[in-house]
Amino acid sequence: MSEEKEICTLRDIFDGNIQKYPDRTSFSQIKGESLTYREFGERVRKIASVLETCGVEKGDKVILFSGSMPNWPAAYLAICITGCVVVPLLPDFTAFELANIIEHSGAKDVLVSKKLYYKLSPSVFDSIRSVTVLDDLSIVKGNSDEMNVARSDGYGTGVLMAGSPDQDDVASIIYTSGTSGSSKGVMLTHRNLVSQVKMAYELFPVDENDVFLSILPLSHAYECSIGMLYPFSRGSSVVYLSGAPTPSLLMPALQAVKPSIMLSVPLIVEKIYKNKVRPVFTKNFYMQFLYSIPLVRRMFHKVAGKKLLAMFGGNLRFFGIGGSKLDSMVERFLVDAGFPYAIGYGLTETAPLLAGAIPGKVPFRSTGPAISGVDLKILNPTADGIGEIVVKGPNVMKGYYRDKVKTESVYTEDGWFRTRDLGRLDKKGNLYIMGRVDNMILGASGENIYPEEIEAVINENDYVVESLVVKKKEKLIAMIYFNYDQIESMHHLSDGVKSMAEKLRTLKDELLEYVNSRVNKASRILEIQEQDVPFEKTATQKIKRYLYK
Repeated sequence: MSEEKEICTLRDIFDGNIQKYPDRTSFSQIKGESLTYREFGERVRKIASVLETCGVEKGDKVILFSGSMPNWPAAYLAICITGCVVVPLLPDFTAFELANIIEHSGAKDVLVSKKLYYKLSPSVFDSIRSVTVLDDLSIVKGNSDEMNVARSDGYGTGVLMAGSPDQDDVASIIYTSGTSGSSKGVMLTHRNLVSQVKMAYELFPVDENDVFLSILPLSHAYECSIGMLYPFSRGSSVVYLSGAPTPSLLMPALQAVKPSIMLSVPLIVEKIYKNKVRPVFTKNFYMQFLYSIPLVRRMFHKVAGKKLLAMFGGNLRFFGIGGSKLDSMVERFLVDAGFPYAIGYGLTETAPLLAGAIPGKVPFRSTGPAISGVDLKILNPTADGIGEIVVKGPNVMKGYYRDKVKTESVYTEDGWFRTRDLGRLDKKGNLYIMGRVDNMILGASGENIYPEEIEAVINENDYVVESLVVKKKEKLIAMIYFNYDQIESMHHLSDGVKSMAEKLRTLKDELLEYVNSRVNKASRILEIQEQDVPFEKTATQKIKRYLYK
């Protein structure tokens, strides 16, 4: 039996790699601690002992509530490989959401960072068995005997660490929201996560020479599986920022780390293009004219691409983009620039990757084909081939925790998982995402209108930061958050425009005409409404559409 076939659980990956790469750097933090694989293994065992000291046993659920730091993956694995279940929460969850998830999951123990400790309300604190601060592993709740043992050098007896999970045991429950008492918890098994790691390797191999710079929340399936478990499984190194990926933190980090691998969401690269790259080529009318010539534009993009790679440290060979659809103008720039971008598609329920294309092989506007091991098809396609994407594979979740009815509702009668995403496949099997089933708008004559497609056209405009198309009183309305700083700077270059209000009116008229000339009759927008502040978003920077319907 091959080595790959023997790896069935996260415990198998952990035990093998601590021995295989003992002196290589595993996880580190900018201006913080750095752990070799041997030291990381010791940290995992120490956290397992702390949990045992607190009374945690196999099968118990443990909340992990923290920003990114080396102790995050150490805690995650300490929980999983001992047969317990980790419940990782997004750092921006509120105290209310935290309380709901603790109640719904039945977790009795919490690992929380110092920074987020304040979100543990007194009532929640009183209702759970133990609370451990993740930064220094100090136990702040537990009976006095337990705390005395924890302060000793021995910690626990190692009984918990001696256990081992089965491949069909639940390793993690991921809550995509905690705003209601009936929160949706996605159960991912060891088989799901190990399968995903193997699939990622078949798509794009990494090894002990690769360095990942992590900038997304670890509690999201995308960063957790592909950005943490996958590099750990291959001896790679992962470096964490010490905060959100703002330019002031990210730019120096890129030069210091010189990453070979990064995972991102569209918004980050779109901001770089719209705020840093495109303004250089449109700063005056002469440059705008040159930039409008396709051959010249491609030359500009190629030069900018070299500078962009240098800005990213010069070693980048894979820049993964997932979570939502990439702006078409930005993608065209990345293609022309020769930037090593890759596109992926997936869901939390599928651990998460379902389809993907690697640098140099991304079909324009597509996510690429289904990854190895995943069966994907379009359910009940229309005449133009658009329908719901349904899948089968070893990475598909076990179900929603404590919700048999909801679990059954997301499967077809013959066992295909319903993604609730709309898409189509070309002749080569490349997948094109059209939008969400729930977002599709029915036109006056029964036509299917895909708001995401209209938004993609709107977002091509230099002065648009983001947009949302909704139906109000039988009319298609485009809600737009404009780049007011850029409008102000261009205002002085525009003859005949005397005020910001007039510039905005002109811009709206031009935008309406442009968009409606690019979409079919049923998809034409009738009105533009200004959005005064950025739209509220999820962890992967998707707009929370339900708030604006």
